[in-house]
Amino acid sequence: MAHPTQLEPSRRNVAAPPAAASYQSGFGNQFQSEAVPGALPVGRNSPQRGPLGLYAEQISGTAFTAPRHENRRTWTYRIWPSVVHRPYRRIDNGKLRTGPFNETEATPSQLRWSPFPIPQEPTDFIDGIITIGGSGSAADQSGMAVHVYAANASMAERFFYNADGEMLIVPQQGRVRFVTELGVLDADNGEIAVIPRGLRFRVELPDGPSRGYICENYGQAFRLPELGPLGANGLANPRDFQAPVAAYEDRQEPCTIVAKFQGNLWAAESPHSPLCVVAWHGNFVPYKYDLSRFMVIGTISFDHPDPSIFTVLTAPSDISGTANVDFVIFPPRWLVGEDTFRPPWYHRNVMCEFMGLLKGVYDAKAEGFLPGGASLHNCMSAHGPDAETFARASAAELKPQKLDNTMAFMFESRFAMRLTRYAMESSELQHDYFEGWQGLKRYFPEKQRQ
Repeated sequence: MAHPTQLEPSRRNVAAPPAAASYQSGFGNQFQSEAVPGALPVGRNSPQRGPLGLYAEQISGTAFTAPRHENRRTWTYRIWPSVVHRPYRRIDNGKLRTGPFNETEATPSQLRWSPFPIPQEPTDFIDGIITIGGSGSAADQSGMAVHVYAANASMAERFFYNADGEMLIVPQQGRVRFVTELGVLDADNGEIAVIPRGLRFRVELPDGPSRGYICENYGQAFRLPELGPLGANGLANPRDFQAPVAAYEDRQEPCTIVAKFQGNLWAAESPHSPLCVVAWHGNFVPYKYDLSRFMVIGTISFDHPDPSIFTVLTAPSDISGTANVDFVIFPPRWLVGEDTFRPPWYHRNVMCEFMGLLKGVYDAKAEGFLPGGASLHNCMSAHGPDAETFARASAAELKPQKLDNTMAFMFESRFAMRLTRYAMESSELQHDYFEGWQGLKRYFPEKQRQ
């Protein structure tokens, strides 16, 4: 006879929300959630007998001895422990690559890609990932990788986790549903989702094909940037981040767990769904954020501010104030600067900039930079407005102007990026990108020459 606190076994008992996901608010909070009343233990983490016959299992996202304000861990109470699966076997990596990147030489040339097409053949999220490039090393836990994804099929009996880094996912087309061990996140165009390192999940496409961008962060986890002289408020407010509520699957039928581990994909067979967490508590959680809630800070006098003022999330490096990777957005906003060239100025940076466009037009480019496309301006590579944008902005009437129906973003890193062979040889690479600057005119009078 089963212990009276155990759940009666069932073939399939899914407690995930059927239509709209529910959320808890806050960034880095100590959350707790239970899908079945009484599933969370009280006053301890690992009682001799778990509530309702559940197994206690901790997921640690940092070293056990990390400082309290940086320590990330979540206790889960699950029908089956994660250890129940067959040995992993290597599978094909497809177009997925991992640092160190050495397929091609790093280039200082400015690069831009047209949108990558949605596949014609059935392709789920894992198979739809295409690596553009990156820096550092997953093994050394430094640097990052940039991917795009294009998928047209939900993951059915496959689940995924990434042991190499956390994943910041930016959908550009089509809603994405992340069904994770800790609950469900829905993310659409204009939203982001962050999946912690090692957390298992399945990706569903409720509205059909989806395309977007992925920043794989090998280093320290993303966090909110410090506000400094801005004070207590502004930029991305902690209350606007959303974590899931517990929602479990009791599916005792074969499935495959795909792991990204040290740069390669591995697969293991499991007799049950890994998403069997009935309750949990902790701060190592997936989360989502609506970019429209970003409180934009900008000039009300003169000059265009540094792009760092648009930072949503940052992952620090070992150099203070210099990020392993920043996630920066360029959302709708008012431009009011007096005697000011309002688009981004021409610049060369120590920081490497990978940019994507979610919708509308980016104010520094007149054409060629399309939603779903991307550009890369590597360390110290010169870039800025194209000739048409410069001419227009230099002569514009400086009345208050609303930039609307636009959303661009940037993955910015202190490390220069190396590109994959696929990215350098793909038909989406725009070989005429440099032409946008060739029409810039000389305005300095000839008679002033020495």
